[in-house]
Amino acid sequence: MLTDTHTHLNAPQFEEDRQAVIERALESGISRIINVGFNRETIPSSIALAEQYDFIYSTVGWHPQDAKDMTPDDLIWIEQLCSHEKVVAIGEIGLDYYWDTSPKEVQHRVFREQIRLAKKVGLPIVIHNRDAHHDIIQILREEKASEVGGVMHCFSGSWETAKMCLDMNFYISFGGPVTFKNAKQPKEVLAKVPMDRLLIETDAPYLTPHPFRGKRNETAYVKLVAETAAEIKGLPLEELAHATTQNAVTLFGLR
Repeated sequence: MLTDTHTHLNAPQFEEDRQAVIERALESGISRIINVGFNRETIPSSIALAEQYDFIYSTVGWHPQDAKDMTPDDLIWIEQLCSHEKVVAIGEIGLDYYWDTSPKEVQHRVFREQIRLAKKVGLPIVIHNRDAHHDIIQILREEKASEVGGVMHCFSGSWETAKMCLDMNFYISFGGPVTFKNAKQPKEVLAKVPMDRLLIETDAPYLTPHPFRGKRNETAYVKLVAETAAEIKGLPLEELAHATTQNAVTLFGLR
């Protein structure tokens, strides 16, 4: 049984066939799904989806791209939602220096505020990191994020960065890009990540794995990520699936 630890099934790309997408995920052996709410629009729809399906859970958080739009009332709202029985983490939060849609100093403030909130409510955090490895690590250390831990979503950094994250009580998650033929560094890092700290995801509808690269991603394709990870680790698919699902259950406190 597989777990997709990061997906966006509430995205408009699934408006026409969401139920069919979910059914295909179940047919592919996915037993649990973490759906990510990351701003004022997606948080309510993510929670609604989790309320509709027993096996879907939700995160709540504020994406760094939207950091400039977050108000103090939004932070209070997120804190209130953390008591919902299907909310299992705060995220995705972090830094994004690629799109540059919010000033860096605003991203830093919003990131720190949400780490502090996670520590207050006792939930793990889901980290979005785009071209910001050094600052992510520095803020996680300064805010003592190891107290709650979490997951480095769709990890793209070096083994040195991964080691620093592991030392701070974080899991390392891989998505579709690890299946790409030219994904030398992600494959090398995955090979070194301890099995009790490894997670898999899709980030659907984005980052579609090989051989469907360029098309819409969906949760069922987490099996393709699992197959690549099992090959890299030299393990049977069933063993990889069991281990990564157990890691997800442990991190997110899933039923």
